[in-house]
Amino acid sequence: MTDLPRKAAARTARLAALPLGYAGRSALGLGKRLGGKSADEVLTDVQQRTAEQLFRTLGELKGGAMKLGQALSVLEAGLPEQLVGPYRAELARLQDAAPPMPTATVRQVLAAELGEDWGTRLVQLDGGPSAAASIGQVHRGRWHDGRDVAVKVQYPGAGEALLSDLRQLARLGRTMAPILQGMDIKPLVAELQERAAEELDYTLEAQAQHAFAQAFADDPDIVVPDVVEAGPTVLVTEWLESASSLAAVIEGGSQAQRDHYGELFSRFLFASPARTGMLHADPHPGNFRVVPGPDGDTERGRLGVLDFGAVARLDGGFPPAMGRLLSIAATSTPEDLVEGLRAEGFIKDKVSVDPQLVADYLMPFVEPTLEERFRFSRAWMRGVFAKINDPRDPAYTVGLKLNLPPSYLLIHRTWLGGLGILCQLEAEAPFREILTEELPGFSVG
Repeated sequence: MTDLPRKAAARTARLAALPLGYAGRSALGLGKRLGGKSADEVLTDVQQRTAEQLFRTLGELKGGAMKLGQALSVLEAGLPEQLVGPYRAELARLQDAAPPMPTATVRQVLAAELGEDWGTRLVQLDGGPSAAASIGQVHRGRWHDGRDVAVKVQYPGAGEALLSDLRQLARLGRTMAPILQGMDIKPLVAELQERAAEELDYTLEAQAQHAFAQAFADDPDIVVPDVVEAGPTVLVTEWLESASSLAAVIEGGSQAQRDHYGELFSRFLFASPARTGMLHADPHPGNFRVVPGPDGDTERGRLGVLDFGAVARLDGGFPPAMGRLLSIAATSTPEDLVEGLRAEGFIKDKVSVDPQLVADYLMPFVEPTLEERFRFSRAWMRGVFAKINDPRDPAYTVGLKLNLPPSYLLIHRTWLGGLGILCQLEAEAPFREILTEELPGFSVG
């Protein structure tokens, strides 16, 4: 572990090189314009080259770089097809993979966390990882009572790498701007920084996962493996036997699979806060697994849920105002909507807004509730992103005037991430019915 400072310096250098790469490509683009290429041709070329370097760098690094890459991969459905199309495979890879940790290091961490006699309880441990993520990797093992278990071990030095990466990534807004079409990554990075300490402590993750496992123990559609043993950097849980992740369904699933797992995914997200007082706040496809039915069927199997390091703690469930405001937006006048938003602090008292523009701005988020079954799609999400991020759209200025209370920040990002997965799935789901059943205060009947 003596080479950690050297590795950290190398990681920082690679992240720091991203803005330099963008500057170089911009200069090259200027040269091409002087040589006769159109502005649009040059911009597209710069965007594609920047995207290639950005996604490749984020994919090859762990820590905060991969954490940001995973968050962006969920939102790729809202990015222009000409940019993200060539790199979709790389983005999808971020949802399931990372470079492996040596077996000897894994055993050192286990001894430090579970005691030198850890082998008397964990009687078998696979040498290679079964899965990997931004700050740890998972091995399959056998517990002393015969149960198959998943053993998640945090990379040594993951905390320092994560915090260092996030500090560096906070400076990359200019690099992201040309490929993310106005999306501001600063709030996303700031939120990742705030959650870092909690995600690095596997004992907190164990508490959350156990609560979810207990709450969904008898659910016919959702499977959450329970916790077996935990320490600050080691988490042992029951093994979840699954056929694939939602990433595979996104890549090649049938429409029946897309619709089925899209509906289960939606029901899980909206049912969780009332049952557990928490919202699973890391919605990327690698965390959601296809669990075959008793006959091995994967068309209408169950949905397995993993990774509870990031949760929004919502005592009492979703804020009741959330459902009420959605209902008002769907059924009442723009003036009623503005009044409701002001009452909950989303619009400050002295801020003047046009009610119709507010309704127009929020309509894309309300639209899925207006039909019995709504078909999510990449094209729909690209339209949403284009509207809320286009300075030429009259509704754009509304976003600058809205105030998102701190208690809604993680809910909002999880909502966007959830929409991203549904749009990648191209799923049709009874979204209005799900919200009516699970979101307090929501009713459009």
